[in-house]
Amino acid sequence: MPAPLPPEARQYLEHVRVEKRLAARTLTLYTLDLERLAAFAETAGQPLLQLTSAHIRRFVAQMHAGGRSGRGIALILSGWRGFFAWAARQGLVPHNPVQDVRAPKAPKPLPKALPVDDAVRLAEHEQPGADPWLEARDAAIVELLYGCGLRVGELVGLDVAPSPAAHQQGRGWVDLQAGEAHVFGKGSKRRSVPVGRAAAEALRAWLAVRGTSQEAALFIGQRGTRLSAQSVWLRLRQRSQTAGLSTPVHPHMLRHSFASHLLQSSGDLRAVQELLGHANITTTQVYTRLDFQHLAQVYDQAHPRARRKPPGS
Repeated sequence: MPAPLPPEARQYLEHVRVEKRLAARTLTLYTLDLERLAAFAETAGQPLLQLTSAHIRRFVAQMHAGGRSGRGIALILSGWRGFFAWAARQGLVPHNPVQDVRAPKAPKPLPKALPVDDAVRLAEHEQPGADPWLEARDAAIVELLYGCGLRVGELVGLDVAPSPAAHQQGRGWVDLQAGEAHVFGKGSKRRSVPVGRAAAEALRAWLAVRGTSQEAALFIGQRGTRLSAQSVWLRLRQRSQTAGLSTPVHPHMLRHSFASHLLQSSGDLRAVQELLGHANITTTQVYTRLDFQHLAQVYDQAHPRARRKPPGS
């Protein structure tokens, strides 16, 4: 059962309801957080307004040990911090005991990468009866995203050919003869990435049907204007569904797949960093965790010493 709230806490809730005009749902969450704090205080044998930073840290540790996520704890702390800040302004506490307390860091989620077979299936997918113009364009998009590890913004920023305007406006282009894509990436940094055989063939097929649009963009929509990143997201999602993939694919998933598959095959972290255009190698190191996950799965499934007998067998 939640601990009863002292008058000061009820006064604070009325304050935020009237002054901040909080939605009913938000006010309910504030109330629940303060009831949780009051319960902690009661367990510690302390009045709510006499809690110290040490008490708050102990409560955080208890919540974390109980399985609450770092993000969930951070939201609770935010509510407590607001209450004590108000109490300090009212002269009810000498300082805010939550001010310097932080939630445990949430583990950084691993980027989602496709299995190699699924990535190849998506790249080689042909939809019977589809518009050949759209098919050629979408196939080239998939090959560039997966084959070159491009960000979707870099992809839609590519032009058919280099030009002074492209350079000034931060756009890239593809040089099929040299087998390179010249990309304008994050932080206004340019880089060149190799265009593989499959991607080059897909691009040639697309350029053969693209037409003589005056638009400089490499990828255009049916109205002849530069394709937007949102359109690429939608087309890729549809394509992954028609290809029979269990997971809807988005552009960054193909970039993750490019990096993790390349790292699994080569083990060259520095090369993957250069190809992705990461300024810091620590950003690229997340893919070593993906690689280890893959190796751990192989070990668990294949190594005889990994198959543990259940207890009591």
